[in-house]
Amino acid sequence: MSSSDRRTFLVSGLSAAGLSLAGCGFRPAYGPGGPAEGLRGRIAVDAPDSIDDFTLVEQLETRLGRASAPRWRLSYRVATESEGLGVTAEQDTTRYNITGRAAFQLRDIDSGSVVQSGEVDSFTAYSATGSTVATRTAERDAYRRLMVILADEMVTRLLAGSGAWAK
Repeated sequence: MSSSDRRTFLVSGLSAAGLSLAGCGFRPAYGPGGPAEGLRGRIAVDAPDSIDDFTLVEQLETRLGRASAPRWRLSYRVATESEGLGVTAEQDTTRYNITGRAAFQLRDIDSGSVVQSGEVDSFTAYSATGSTVATRTAERDAYRRLMVILADEMVTRLLAGSGAWAK
């Protein structure tokens, strides 16, 4: 098969895939007619109480937009746990695993009713083999990455469920 034949084959395959997605009712979440079309800037997130909460809220507002005319309020509760994994013969821990869980509720501001709730979880890890400064920096970075992951998972869940409540 010559290279031009492969390109024709690939283009026709991609076109068919695009048509099949359009035929099944697929629409981009933020696109015209999508379930989250008018969602950006409409969800007010509770104020943070800790550095982890601050990172979580920062990422939520990056993804959802800072609320200018909120219709919904997002509350959350974050819990983390650190566990030493790698231990040397001298009983020094060389690697830590951080697990995190975020429970959330989205409420309609006018009625106060919960329109969506859920819980997301994930983990990150960091190495503790460097200097004290390097280990503390790696630890802070791991917690920051974990909060970004949890916020992204929350947004994904909100977008996936927005067809039921964002009208």
